Amino acid sequence: MARLGSLARLDGVAQAELVARGELSAAELLEACAERIEALNPLLNAIPAVDLERARAVRPAAGPFSGVPFLVKDVTPYPGLRWSVGSRLFATHVAPQGTPYSTRLDEAGLVTVGKSATSELGLLGSTETLLDGVTHNPWDLSVSASGSSGGAAVAVAAGLVPLAHASDGGGSVRVPASVCGLFGLKPSRGRCVPASLGTSDFGALTSEHCVSRSVRDSALLLSLTEAQDAGLPPVGYVREPIARRLRIGTWTRTTMGEEPEPAVRRAYDEAVALCLSLGHDVEPVVPPALDGPALGDAFFLVAGAMVAGVVGMIGQLRGRPVERHELEPFSWALAEEFQRRGPDAIAGARAQFATSAERYLTAVARYDVVLTPTLATVPWRLGHLSPVLPREELLRRTAHAVGYTPIHNIAGCPAMSVPLHWTDEGLPIGIHFAAAPGADALLLGLAYQLEAARPWHHQWAPYSYPRLFDA
Repeated sequence: MARLGSLARLDGVAQAELVARGELSAAELLEACAERIEALNPLLNAIPAVDLERARAVRPAAGPFSGVPFLVKDVTPYPGLRWSVGSRLFATHVAPQGTPYSTRLDEAGLVTVGKSATSELGLLGSTETLLDGVTHNPWDLSVSASGSSGGAAVAVAAGLVPLAHASDGGGSVRVPASVCGLFGLKPSRGRCVPASLGTSDFGALTSEHCVSRSVRDSALLLSLTEAQDAGLPPVGYVREPIARRLRIGTWTRTTMGEEPEPAVRRAYDEAVALCLSLGHDVEPVVPPALDGPALGDAFFLVAGAMVAGVVGMIGQLRGRPVERHELEPFSWALAEEFQRRGPDAIAGARAQFATSAERYLTAVARYDVVLTPTLATVPWRLGHLSPVLPREELLRRTAHAVGYTPIHNIAGCPAMSVPLHWTDEGLPIGIHFAAAPGADALLLGLAYQLEAARPWHHQWAPYSYPRLFDA
């Protein structure tokens, strides 16, 4: 029988197998998780809302993940739990009902123990809100966990839960996976059943999935949450490494025309060499001709439209306007910029998205996979993307670091960050792979191959449960 303390080292599939074989009960899995949360969450601040009493009252469904503790990102409703979207405006809000996505999570047998921290409205690439404070990266407490799925990534990297829900509108699964040393897959647009109760241009960019320590956890959850009527070839449960040679196109220049930092370039070079050693054809190519500044402007314009819509809706519902102190300065600035330019500007943003997606997909059509860094920089310090900084400075810093991932949301492609490198200072650097819309299974097959060739399961952060309490 596995020791309760060693459970933190096991992925979700392995934990569920213990329950299925009768070696542990779901209740014991939950109590071990509760112990880990109590020990480390006060330091890391990854889980701002925990409801263990509710979780203890749940009888897990007999699904493939039966009894496995889980977290839902706090931009997404889960019935009976806080739904703050990282904002003081919604600090006391509780989700009255679930969604098709939360239903699938329950049917999988997952036991949701709480909500993971997120940047306000999922907008910023750092999880340090005026509502919940700073979420610390377990690899270095002074380093950002990035965002917007920072709490989910920290909880998994620290061993508090084996996998956690995350969502990605421009890199918010892949970027936290990169800086926390995890596997993070963003599925194709429309792949998974809906997780939200409304739609917007910004929401249409978002894909739901998870961050995990193993490829198989991600693959299994995707098979359990994929929509059956998505108009895409079904994925199912991908279990094996890919068995054929891939044609991989690769570049390092970001959409802003910048090259990555030297440490990131070294990680990228190692990844190219690894793919070559696995028998794949890797071909350096000129990046697609995308207008980075225009694309970034369009992205944050639709984000501002979303914020303005939320402000207007809440003001109407409660009969008084939303006040400035109820939202972070960055969120207000995005809404004000949208209002300054007017609703007609959205048509221009949509046109920019369509043009960019067409150029990207045309440029990479000859390749099975595209390989780039996940981020252009090493993980940044806390405060670098603080929501109280001026809007223009935050946009500049974001564009400099996050110059590879947003185009895949715009084009609807599946994409993933794989933890293949650690710096001399011990910080993780993820490598990014993307494929054509619908080719999620191909990416998962490649991920299994990379995982076998360059295992990362033994890599635990200094402020993780296995390193501190189960050494």
